[in-house]
Amino acid sequence: MKSFFANIWTKRVVAIISLLYAFGVCRLCYFSIFYDIHIHARVQQCLTVTAVSIVVFMIMLYTRKQIMTRIASFIILPAMLPVVLLYFGEWGMIIPIILTGVAILLLSGAGEGAKTAFGTITLLLYIFGALGYFLFTSFFVTTTKQDVVESGVSPSGRYRYRVVNTEDSSNGSTAVYVEPNYADKKYPFATFTLKNMERVVHLDRPICEEINVEWKTQSRAEITQELNELSDNIVVHLSEDDLEYLGYSYDEKLRLEDVVVSMRLKIGRTASDVDPIFLNDLTEDQLALFGIGRDGDSRYYVLSPSNALYDALKIKNGKRVYFSDFNSKAFKVFNSENTDDYGNQLFNVSKDNSVYLKTLTDEQLDRIGVPESGDVMIFNGEVCFRYYVAELEQYFDVDSRHISIDLLN
Repeated sequence: MKSFFANIWTKRVVAIISLLYAFGVCRLCYFSIFYDIHIHARVQQCLTVTAVSIVVFMIMLYTRKQIMTRIASFIILPAMLPVVLLYFGEWGMIIPIILTGVAILLLSGAGEGAKTAFGTITLLLYIFGALGYFLFTSFFVTTTKQDVVESGVSPSGRYRYRVVNTEDSSNGSTAVYVEPNYADKKYPFATFTLKNMERVVHLDRPICEEINVEWKTQSRAEITQELNELSDNIVVHLSEDDLEYLGYSYDEKLRLEDVVVSMRLKIGRTASDVDPIFLNDLTEDQLALFGIGRDGDSRYYVLSPSNALYDALKIKNGKRVYFSDFNSKAFKVFNSENTDDYGNQLFNVSKDNSVYLKTLTDEQLDRIGVPESGDVMIFNGEVCFRYYVAELEQYFDVDSRHISIDLLN
């Protein structure tokens, strides 16, 4: 048995556990950035994390000279910095992992010089990271007194809501928040909920004295009829794939916005006409005024592409530059190049992704992702949330992850 544990291959195989533990810490770091934590069994959670950390520490100590354990020892502490800052106060989870990280760093088989340098850098990261974070939360995050007066889940269980009264210097307000109830990460001792997913669907000033929240289930056809009766000009914003399914080509959705008066007059528009101008509505001579050409396939291209535009698209100079190949940077470059003598922008070319709701059939709505029926919320007698609109307008993009200042709140 002694020879088995002394075998180098045994140590190498067991060292994999060190990397798995480090991976778990990195996953916790990821959760701390994008998720809020809700611990519902603190004692059990603390005991479990402590027990796992002790076992892993013993394994790391046994394999401390293996490269995988050395790598893990350098990962744990930096990965725990966001966890310490964003889950501050959850000491039953944080302290066992931090102690494990410190102990294995000091006792690992890495060189003393490397450990000293890395330890110093990590300590500075914690000091300046904590200082910056607490300065931000002290000076740039507004604090208001909020009272959750009601909360719950929709009939289908797909959405949850809360009604919040906020006291401020303007007689306060009552806000209704809705967020998805299907994007949580649930574990035995804690639940993680996505940050910044709440959407304000109703806001009243001053504070409402009476709160009456109702939910009902409506069909897609019923909601379509209600919305079209409200207005013929309701638009929905769709993805590129949905527009293609509906038969719209990329080029026919290109439009000009914020066109200066002088150029509007040149194409026969009036000075007071501020509506977007679709490229399909212009002749070739009119398009040329904007530096745009149209080929035989009704594809639009830039008449005189600049070097900056070629660089933005990373294509060879001299090739024809089509708008369908544009990225966000290319649009920015092209629009910024069309200015007057004083540097004022003459117009703005953009891609329109909207269609009128009245033009969509029930079959098309089903194809672009609107379920046949769903939840509708009524607050104090007024409809404030429809699953239908939430799906069409993509209120809750639970699959995207973007680093932003809001995640620190």
